[in-house]
Amino acid sequence: MKKCVVINVVGLTSHLIGPNTPFLESYLKRHRFSRIKPVLPAVTCTAQSTYLTGLLPEDHGIVGNGWYFKEECEVKFWRQSNKLVQAPKLWEILKAEDRSFTCANLFWWYNMYSSVDYSVTPRPNYLADGRKIPDCYPHPPKLRTTLQERLGTFPLFQFWGPKTSIKSTKWIADAAITTDTLYNPTLSLVYLPHLDYNLQRYGNNQAFVGKDLQEIDTVIQDLVTYFEGQEATVILLSEYGITNVEHPVHLNRVLRDNDYLAIREERGLELLDAGASVAFAVADHQIAHVYINDDSKRTAIRDLLQQTKGVAQVLEGDTLGAQGLSHERSGDFVVVADQNSWFTYYYWFEDKKAPDFARTVDIHKKPGYDPVELFTDPKDKLVFARVLWKLFKKKLGFRTLLDIIPLDANLVKGSHGCIPEDPQHWPIFAHNASALKKEELEATEVFNTLLQLIRNT
Repeated sequence: MKKCVVINVVGLTSHLIGPNTPFLESYLKRHRFSRIKPVLPAVTCTAQSTYLTGLLPEDHGIVGNGWYFKEECEVKFWRQSNKLVQAPKLWEILKAEDRSFTCANLFWWYNMYSSVDYSVTPRPNYLADGRKIPDCYPHPPKLRTTLQERLGTFPLFQFWGPKTSIKSTKWIADAAITTDTLYNPTLSLVYLPHLDYNLQRYGNNQAFVGKDLQEIDTVIQDLVTYFEGQEATVILLSEYGITNVEHPVHLNRVLRDNDYLAIREERGLELLDAGASVAFAVADHQIAHVYINDDSKRTAIRDLLQQTKGVAQVLEGDTLGAQGLSHERSGDFVVVADQNSWFTYYYWFEDKKAPDFARTVDIHKKPGYDPVELFTDPKDKLVFARVLWKLFKKKLGFRTLLDIIPLDANLVKGSHGCIPEDPQHWPIFAHNASALKKEELEATEVFNTLLQLIRNT
């Protein structure tokens, strides 16, 4: 089998290639590229699982970045166990063919407890006093010590939140090279998230994302140069394209306003009570899974959703199956936003009653995805002084919330999840093995293309 590396450059599209990406522009001109028609929903966990299994969500089970766990009556996002993916993965098929095949997974999702040989994934320590300590979860465990000695602690707070920067992406790239020098895996999967941040903050505005494009271009050049030096096939791909949005849609507020949503009040703050709700929405960028606990209200709820400004489609039954989303984890309805809109998880009417976690970076407590975690309040000129003071208090052992995230969804200018109308905003696929024969790939076709390149057939 041929040594390969798959470099997943999140958010990369042909629209972004240009003067700010000289290496990428040159590389893609030499090798050409295909555009990938995204899977629906075009979000991280679903896209990656489709690439690694060749199947649609109704077969591999990853219907979004999170969903409603019906047995527990809880919404959960960003789970990490690979056992949630209900289909054979790329490396499992190749291992069955060749016992000498090995795989390293650097930060692709569902990376814990998988059958890859070497892996690293983010895994902070949550201390009893409320502190969150940056860390990662590696396999084998000794890899953690080696990476920390050579690269320092994984910069978690630059990986997500208001302080995101190229540091986390550079750390992952360096970890991929270090892992390769230690173990020489046949296949390396490398996740580079850097473009995800400012594209969601500012949309496709080169004035704001030009520096980010230059930074990711340099990291990609370093990785490609290294792996080509190892005579590896280098594959560049992305999961989705981020497009401009201006209209946040608060589906849970719409449902609540029509008495379908149940709220529990604690200490004067409101919590979504999914198990007691007639219906509720699990928002995930530009799609939302709407779950119904009283089927007699289905028609009324469908009509309400279809009439909501910013909603392009309400999928159910046959239309859900036509999109490959007919799975028990999916909502009774899957709602797709129009090109200019995205869905928030917000369910409160008064900000003073928002739950305490709403103003924090907390990807696990929120019953939906929250891109506003990328911001601090632009009106708060003393925000970083407050952060330092709160961190100092935490170090002294005091419990305090790092409540610096605003509740203004209008700050978000870029999103993804639906299939963009313009193919220039679709993800891309390129490699250095030969010229690509197809201008367009279905997301499910990525799997077989990867198999062919690794098998060297």
